[in-house]
Amino acid sequence: MYRILIAVDGSPHTDRTIDAVAELARTQAQFEVDLVHVMAPMLLGDMAPTLVQQVNDNLRAEQAVLLETMAALARSRGLTVRQAHATVGDPAVEIANIARDSGADQIAMGTHGRGALGSLFMGSVAQAVVHHADVPVLLVK
Repeated sequence: MYRILIAVDGSPHTDRTIDAVAELARTQAQFEVDLVHVMAPMLLGDMAPTLVQQVNDNLRAEQAVLLETMAALARSRGLTVRQAHATVGDPAVEIANIARDSGADQIAMGTHGRGALGSLFMGSVAQAVVHHADVPVLLVK
């Protein structure tokens, strides 16, 4: 089974990445994908703990909706989505770690994407993923 980890941020670049992976899947009989969205840590300063919890809960809810939306898009393109990963941290490091831990054969991600949850996958992140990853990285513009 060939497995690709697709980094998603909800931007049009993510849509193009899913389309590119779906095109690749047409050449492989046994093919599945994982999705990952990495939320950068936020510094919330002197906010009350209950407010910090509310902000974090809202961001996690948005992250879950984004992953489900991207999973639905991937399925509509004929891809088998095995798992969606939601995490917080340095996007490049987290993407590389999840690829390794999930047994991905390749990572696919868009470049210069700016999604609703922030600028997560700009060129510098793509370069860092290439640097950290143990598997090939497909960059889609």
